This record gives sequence, C-alpha cells and structure tokens, in this order.
Amino acid sequence: MSRPARRLALPLILLLTAACAKNDLSDPPADLGDFVLGHNIVVADKMQKVPISREATVEEWEAAMKKAVDDRFGRYEGKRIYNIGISVDAYALAPPGVPVVLSPKSVLAITANVWDDAKQKKLNAEGKKMTIFENLDGDSVVGSGLTKTREQQMAALSFNAARAVEKWFLDNPEWFDLPAKGKKPKTGDAAAAEDTGAEGK
Repeated sequence: MSRPARRLALPLILLLTAACAKNDLSDPPADLGDFVLGHNIVVADKMQKVPISREATVEEWEAAMKKAVDDRFGRYEGKRIYNIGISVDAYALAPPGVPVVLSPKSVLAITANVWDDAKQKKLNAEGKKMTIFENLDGDSVVGSGLTKTREQQMAALSFNAARAVEKWFLDNPEWFDLPAKGKKPKTGDAAAAEDTGAEGK
C-alpha cells in the first residue's frame, strides 16, 4: 500500500468519534484581513484509493474540491489576492456494508499550499498535510455507504477540507498581515508612538 493510502488506512478502520459540524457558509466569513481568492488550483492525478472504497475519478475529485474552495473562500471580498493550491493525495468513500460501528468511514487526505499573489511568494515553507473525516452523525455511525451516494460523500469531505484549510489560515494570521494569535492590534497612542519612533530613526 502506498504512503498516502497508509495515512488513511488506520483512521478509516478505527475512527469512532469526530466533530459534528454544521454548514457555516451562511455565516459571515472569518477574519482574514484583506483576503480575496485568486487562483483555485486542485490536482488529483497522483491520488491513491484505499482498497475499501467506492470509485471516484480524478476529474470528480478536482471538481468537488474546487467547488468547496470557491464556496468558502469566494465569500471574501478583500483586495489582496491569495492563491490556493490543493493536492488530493488519497481517499476512501465508504461503500455499502454491514451497519455496525466499525463499518468503513469516508476519509480524505490532502496537501495544501497558499501564495501571496502580489509578492509571488509561497507563504508556507512545506505543504500542509491534512486528513479529513466525515462528520459523525446518524448516517455515518452506521457507515455513510448505506445512506449517502458517493457524490454526497465527496461533497461532504471537500466541504470539511476547505474549512480545515481556512482554520489553518486562521492559525497563521501573519500571512494576512493580522496580529499574531494572542496579540491585539496596535491602535491609537500605541500605533502613533510606533510610527513616530520609526520616523525618528
């Protein structure tokens, strides 16, 4: 079994808990400064399929992931362009099976990168590898292969993957000229004093 597929094999069998999630796209987007989505690049030509899985094509995964990225990051209306690149590395789409707790769960492995378009600079030193699970709900507890089509499984995993990428961005606010986590932006007298000090040098 290839390395990307091995990233999924154990969680696929042993996953018993996962965070429940709601569709938050109707909520205001999180603070990413002056972010606006530029290129939305998704490649899946080297992905691996875990043996216990429904089939899905390269084109289907690229389309599902690009839509999820557009849906999430297309809401931002800033003026500073950032390009997102995602590689679909491996996947498993739970097939119909015996409805027990250990029936296969759907899971997706991706690698994400982000670029500042104006600076023509990649912001992360290494690709961010993420393993994405389906949500634990009444359907997936018994195995989503029994209750969902493969298209629904792909859409759900892609949605969760795009949200995980957004959370990764929020964990690195300096990429978007925002204060580091735990620090407040300088305002009023503090900002003025810093500007005055810089001018005096």
